[in-house]
Amino acid sequence: MSPALMLLLGGGLILAGTTLVLVLVGGIAAERAAVGRSLAAVRAIDAAPAELKAEVERPFAERVIAPLGGQVVGLGRRLVRADAAERLQHQLDVAGNPPGWDVTRIIGTKALAAVVLTILGLVWAAATGLPALQTMVLVAAAGAFGFVLPNILLYNAGTKREQRMQRALPDALDLMTVSVEAGLAFDAALDRVVRHTTGPLAQEFARLLQEMQIGVGRTEAMRAMAERTTLADLRSFSLAIVQADQLGVPIGRVLRVQSREMRTKRRQRAEEKAMKVPVKIVVPLVLFILPCLFLIIGGPAAIQVIKGFGGLGG
Repeated sequence: MSPALMLLLGGGLILAGTTLVLVLVGGIAAERAAVGRSLAAVRAIDAAPAELKAEVERPFAERVIAPLGGQVVGLGRRLVRADAAERLQHQLDVAGNPPGWDVTRIIGTKALAAVVLTILGLVWAAATGLPALQTMVLVAAAGAFGFVLPNILLYNAGTKREQRMQRALPDALDLMTVSVEAGLAFDAALDRVVRHTTGPLAQEFARLLQEMQIGVGRTEAMRAMAERTTLADLRSFSLAIVQADQLGVPIGRVLRVQSREMRTKRRQRAEEKAMKVPVKIVVPLVLFILPCLFLIIGGPAAIQVIKGFGGLGG
């Protein structure tokens, strides 16, 4: 190996070693500087007031999501009418006050759904290239649908709950009537119904019993239960108990009459639904069943006729 080549190789090795040492020293210095900055930040947080430390330690949902939710709720309150909170609270009572839902959350959901569906409508209209007038109609319809969607869902939940209550009411009144006629007081009979039945009606009676146990009068508690529902049978039962208290009529007799009336109404509703079945079955019968029958019965005959005419023509 020539001396010049050896000199060049040695210089390259020296340069590579020097570069490696400088990189290592720079990395260590940068790491120490980062550690120093972290320690300084920790000392600053430790020396900060308690209010600032509490603000920093709050979770992301409370620091960011909650203020945004408050702004959405404020937007929703500006969009709804003044009496919307009372109407929403009544709908919540009818729906049984689902866990985690209140008036504020529903108002915020209405505003958020309106904004989201409006944006989606704009994006879809821009993607499909709709004209300006159709775009405006689509966006307005999407926003309006998003605004009323929580009300629709809440109304649907209340309707299903009241249907379950209507089906369970005659049996609950039978149990209550037997308990009262056996010698129990009205409150004890109500407690027996709550303990031996399940469903929304038992929950409503449990709330009624709790209100009476904390000192609310029976008349006021029954009227409050009647105001929390739109079920005509339950409202009739509540008003009958209120009138019995005011007039001094024995509760057992009133319960017997109410039980008999509820069973009669349940039988009449069943008969009404049975009478509607022939009318409702006409549409699927004409559109789906009869064409299939005609095809199965008349199809082979039509094929034979077509073949016969084809043979004659030949």
